[in-house]
Amino acid sequence: MTVTTAASVLDDTVGQLVGQRGIRHAVVAVEGSDGTSSAVAAAGPAQPDGPALRPDTPFHYASVTKLYTATTVMQLWELGNLDLDVGISAYLPPELTDGLHRLKGVDRSTGLTVRQLLSHTSGLPDYFLDTPPGERSFTDRIEEGDFAYTLDEVLARVRRLSPYFPPQDPGTARQRARYSDTNFQLLGAIVAQVTGRTFQQAVEAQILEPLGLQDTWFAGHPPGSQPRVPATMWSGDTVLDRPQAMASMAPEGGLIGTVADALVFLRALLAGELFQREGTLGHMQARWNRFGLPRDRAAIMAPGWPIEYGLGLKRYRVPRLLNAGRRSPTFIGHTGASGSWLFWCPEHDLYLAGTVDQTIAAPVPYRMLPRLVHRLGG
Repeated sequence: MTVTTAASVLDDTVGQLVGQRGIRHAVVAVEGSDGTSSAVAAAGPAQPDGPALRPDTPFHYASVTKLYTATTVMQLWELGNLDLDVGISAYLPPELTDGLHRLKGVDRSTGLTVRQLLSHTSGLPDYFLDTPPGERSFTDRIEEGDFAYTLDEVLARVRRLSPYFPPQDPGTARQRARYSDTNFQLLGAIVAQVTGRTFQQAVEAQILEPLGLQDTWFAGHPPGSQPRVPATMWSGDTVLDRPQAMASMAPEGGLIGTVADALVFLRALLAGELFQREGTLGHMQARWNRFGLPRDRAAIMAPGWPIEYGLGLKRYRVPRLLNAGRRSPTFIGHTGASGSWLFWCPEHDLYLAGTVDQTIAAPVPYRMLPRLVHRLGG
């Protein structure tokens, strides 16, 4: 990949993205294996009737944040500060854990493990997408206005929902997996309990500060006296300026940052620079469980087949059937509901980051990235 070729391809890519339904702006960045050959392009207004989106404009990472949360948890694991395979009741008080997973009259809450939370094999319902009978969904409420919420409110809502399936035994040959933001809300509480800090402080101390990521911060915790304004996030034609809600979903989607900072983090993670043991990153990728086909409205909105999940990591490859019979490259990393992404393509050793900041365009990265890698010479 030459810088000139990449720049031309990325300029064309963001131009095409902004022409798609609902997408007002886009930023796309790619970095080669040597860490120096990189290119980034941006198009469209950063805010409604505002300045143009720049390559260094910060944006909401959304669920790309889960990569940072999982990394923080694994750092604590390798230090011996937590065990992936003991019940979460070892770290959280009973008022948080009791009654969370009650299926067909059996309460399995105390047996839920950190590993099951990280891998989305807990079976816990998704507080954000699932809706208790007679109530409104979080997605509907957030589209209508901003509001803050607490972990206690999240877990009270979970108790009014039915789990998807029993917590999966890691020793079984086949495990069921279903994406649930509830898992990462609990992981954030565990990190806080184990470290004696807030979740945000723990991530700052263990990842952001060591890597010098001065352009990455949590919603509600802006750096400096004059914080930068992130690019606007959209849901169709609705502006999603929701700082209170974004701060409330810190462990699963609350980070804000730039593509440059995101690539620094991903490269450090995959190089093992954030871990003390050589095998920790491998442990996160030791087992991949494939999400099932969507069978209800909430599942349609969440990641599903053919995406696989490790411990805080997504892996996906477009099936030949859906890729004109061609073999698609593999992508390892994460996406967010706003159409954000942060991936490594191992076949070509490319690092890719970006966003379209549009919740109705969340699947865009899965369709666009294989084509982009192909055009870059992959």
